[in-house]
Amino acid sequence: MPRVSVVIPTMNEEASIGLVIDEVRSALEGVMPYEVLVVDTDSRDRTREIAAGKGASVVQEPRRGYGRAYKSGFERATGDIIATLDADMTYPALEIPKLAAKLDSDGLDFITTDRFAGMAKGAMSAKHRLGNKVLSVSARVLFRVKVRDSQSGMWVFRKSILDRLTLESDGMAMSEEIKIEAFEKVRAAEVPISYRVRVGEVKLQSWKDGIGNLRFLFKKRF
Repeated sequence: MPRVSVVIPTMNEEASIGLVIDEVRSALEGVMPYEVLVVDTDSRDRTREIAAGKGASVVQEPRRGYGRAYKSGFERATGDIIATLDADMTYPALEIPKLAAKLDSDGLDFITTDRFAGMAKGAMSAKHRLGNKVLSVSARVLFRVKVRDSQSGMWVFRKSILDRLTLESDGMAMSEEIKIEAFEKVRAAEVPISYRVRVGEVKLQSWKDGIGNLRFLFKKRF
């Protein structure tokens, strides 16, 4: 049975990281071999302490950046399959076994997820929804990537494909970049999931991050 590495980037997530790790354990304990890698980018609270106390392997990444944190986690992952989650309880860790099984049943290498299919009320602001739609349409037009949710941060994929993907972004744009690369170079699909209201402080800067992601799309394309 394949081993799954669950990679979770964190920065000041003491309110939620323990809950996320508990849900990962509920999903995977006795179902498939797994490890939890928490990649922490200089938290000033008890995030690292809580994660370690829950049995996670904590990777300290001094360089800031969403993409940078994931790259560090991918490098240290020992599993055949990598699953990613945010540290705020928004993504359903209980879906990981089903998504991992779908890689084999559907002959896939990479699965990304569509949050809009089952989004809880209040889980995403109107501004964030608009920005996501603009970025998703842009990705479809520029790269012919057939995804509804280009900014989703829950992916399940075979670790072996990483050598085939060119991931240049160390920031938020890495989320759209990994999908562009995967849909172009390996067998990829988008699967609907539920999406919950965040636990803890919202850190996403919709306009700043959105404009940066849009610039990245044009830079990568041209």
